[in-house]
Amino acid sequence: MRAIDFHNDVLPLKDKVFRLALRITMDRVEAEDITQETLVRAWERRGEWSEIENMEAWVLTIARRLALDQIQHSKMQSEKEAQIVNYQLSVVNSPASPDEQLDQRQRVEAVRRLIDQLPEVQRTIIELRDIEGLRYDEIANITELSETQVKVYLHRARKKIKENLTRS
Repeated sequence: MRAIDFHNDVLPLKDKVFRLALRITMDRVEAEDITQETLVRAWERRGEWSEIENMEAWVLTIARRLALDQIQHSKMQSEKEAQIVNYQLSVVNSPASPDEQLDQRQRVEAVRRLIDQLPEVQRTIIELRDIEGLRYDEIANITELSETQVKVYLHRARKKIKENLTRS
């Protein structure tokens, strides 16, 4: 196993940590705090790095647990309006007309709202799979679920989003 360097292996994960924390807490300030705390905890546990097979999964697991703890303490998730990162959900080629651009922005916003309404575990899995592009085994490791459970939650989340979009 290679030596792990904080600046090259851990610090570059801060954006993914932030996006995951933001998706779970739905609060930008809390997500920033969780990101910082995650990096601090990873640094404090640097003696364990040689035993870690997947640094990204390990760091994201720390972030997820901190975010869930934060939700449990604050109990205000349902009262907050979503403040999320502007995800790159748009198609590669931008629509030609302003009307098409408006339609596309409205569809993206509708998908964001629907994702925000999903249960926490489904939101997290959608974030990790569809936004971050992680593999099922990595998501299972982070969420402490089996790969089968991850696939089921992901399928249900996508199905619910699709159903709600077609109703609109």
